[in-house]
Amino acid sequence: MSDIAGADQAARLAGAGLSGADLSREGLSGGGLPGAGLRGAGLPQVVQDAPAAVLVVDLDNGDVVFANALAQQLAPGTSLPAGIAYWSRVAGLRDASGEDIEDGPAPLRRVASGEPVTGEAITAARESDATSAREALWVVGIPLVDAPPPLATHALVVMLPLREQQAVAELQEVGDLRHRAVLSTDLSFSISDPHREDNPLVWVNPAFERTTGYSFADVSGRNCRFLQGPGTDRDAVARISKALAEDEPVTEVLLNFRKDGTAFWNEVVISPVFDADGRLTHHVGVQSDVTARVEAAAERDRALEAARRANARLEALARVSTALSSRLDSDEALALLPGLVVPDLARWAFAVASDASGRARSVHVAHGDEALADVADALAGEPWSGTVELSLLAEVLSGAVTTATTWDADVEEMAGRLTDPAAAEALRTMGLGRVVLVPLRARGRTTAALGLVLGDGPPPSPQDLATMADVGVRAGLAIDNARLYEREHAAALTLQRDLLPDLPEVDDFDLAATYLPAAVGAEVGGDWYDVLDLPDGGLGVAIGDVMGHDLAAAASMGQLRSVLRSYAWSGDEPGAVLRQLDLLVRGLGMAGLATCVYARVVCAQVGDGCAVTYAKAGHPPPLLLTPGLGVHRLDQALTTPIGVAAAKTVVDQAEVDLPPGASLVLYTDGLLERRDRPLRQGIDELEALVASAPEDADATALRDLVVDHFTADGADLDDDTCVLVVRRRPTA
Repeated sequence: MSDIAGADQAARLAGAGLSGADLSREGLSGGGLPGAGLRGAGLPQVVQDAPAAVLVVDLDNGDVVFANALAQQLAPGTSLPAGIAYWSRVAGLRDASGEDIEDGPAPLRRVASGEPVTGEAITAARESDATSAREALWVVGIPLVDAPPPLATHALVVMLPLREQQAVAELQEVGDLRHRAVLSTDLSFSISDPHREDNPLVWVNPAFERTTGYSFADVSGRNCRFLQGPGTDRDAVARISKALAEDEPVTEVLLNFRKDGTAFWNEVVISPVFDADGRLTHHVGVQSDVTARVEAAAERDRALEAARRANARLEALARVSTALSSRLDSDEALALLPGLVVPDLARWAFAVASDASGRARSVHVAHGDEALADVADALAGEPWSGTVELSLLAEVLSGAVTTATTWDADVEEMAGRLTDPAAAEALRTMGLGRVVLVPLRARGRTTAALGLVLGDGPPPSPQDLATMADVGVRAGLAIDNARLYEREHAAALTLQRDLLPDLPEVDDFDLAATYLPAAVGAEVGGDWYDVLDLPDGGLGVAIGDVMGHDLAAAASMGQLRSVLRSYAWSGDEPGAVLRQLDLLVRGLGMAGLATCVYARVVCAQVGDGCAVTYAKAGHPPPLLLTPGLGVHRLDQALTTPIGVAAAKTVVDQAEVDLPPGASLVLYTDGLLERRDRPLRQGIDELEALVASAPEDADATALRDLVVDHFTADGADLDDDTCVLVVRRRPTA
């Protein structure tokens, strides 16, 4: 029989209001299995979670007249009635010494002769092609001499599977009849008559009377349901009734009650008995007190549940820490939080942000049941100010309550305060009940609250409350860190916008530029561009990249840009500008590593000739797009980055023509570099893209073509980047 003493039985035991301590006080905890008190003496333990093989033997002729399903498996294909010796031979029964039972004074022969058998070990054949192992059985034979006719001329034989076979062998060797008798007499048997109204009991053995406290006079003529009481599983009772109605054997574990009212777990095996013509005559029941087994299983399940909950708490903490520590948006972090704690810590959860006055500003909701996700969405988003003002939640948000607090919330009262009917109905659907409110605090202030809705379940354990408080600490710190980042981010963006120039209006030239922040750090950095309408009529064009993308990089970029502007304004050539910039940076320690391109565009006073003189300090090459000639990389005049000592003091420069309609494309490496793509490959891709641009594309169109292509996959940039396009307008 399958072991039903798992979580289901633990729940039944709890449902009956019985704990292990209750059973111990009633004297039940040590006497569940037959012979449990003698186990230390080597008494074999009957395996009670397997069904017994049951025979009914006619004492007048020694024939087996009934065999239940398991007994039929022992002697397959045997037609009844059959002589006890023949049945034993087909079943391959042997005694403890290994001798075939039909050849000696075996227990079944003695039972057939009317002699009781108080318990003996035998084995049954179950050889196959794969194994020659035999099944160990414990045999009990009871002549039903005191049963009503026609049972009085019959004997009941029960064969139960055994464990601890070595102990059985030792017991046989020492011939400890007292122990065997105790085991046998501790097995409860009963017989009922299905042809009488309500299928009453017509016989029970003394062990039944001792186990239940009821005498034969108490139970004779009564259906055995008198053993049932509060906590008895009605579904199990229904399964027994159904099996009996269908003339099928059945095994169930039930919570039963003795005559004095004490509870015990009873494993019941009931087999129908048929006569030679196949007519049902009686039901044979074997009862075993398995309280100790159920109690042990319940304790095991409680330990497993405690371990599961502990593991769930740790997993919830890990999820919160991992997910929120990487969030740089405080609202996004708060919105994630409820989904990170269900269902491990609550049935459903909500997070409420507060404004400067401590009032609810926004609500985020998640339910542990995915089927209620849409219902949770209907409740999210609406400010709960009307709900919060008169509740404990208001005290938490205001900072008056700074520790995790249990709140018994009335769902109708709270739903009545919501102004949105859909939100109110969603709240009723999800329910409230017991709620644990956890303030999310950091740096001495409460910024939000987390509500963990437990419903009508048991109150949280001290370990649960400690975990919930820990979640509040971690989430509060992560959200406050995101809030501080947002403040720094806003300041950094303001600084970045102030440092980047407005492009001048220049005759004969079309200009377009963009700055894209990185997705990490403060989202600002050291990338910059500049265009100068020089006093001598030339056009100064610069682009650079200071290592880093934070406020320090932005500040260094501002210094470099100012210094380069001053040297360029004086009319110096590009090579000289970069050489002086490098000397000043290294001499004064103004900034860290930086790359830069500076180009000077000068057009002739007569004719349409324009020349670009340029120099590069460790920077990727600009691209020159010339109508009819394609793309040319400006890869000459390269020296070491700014701030790195060079082997020579003179910075080379190079010169190219810039005909009408030609475009100069400058960029920083953040546009092209990816973790899965080297810079050189990115430059090749950019060159092919620029070459594909329409000949009439102005500076803005060419800039947008480049930016859209390299950000089309929607992925965040690993580095900030600048793109600057300078196009000489075509002649009329």
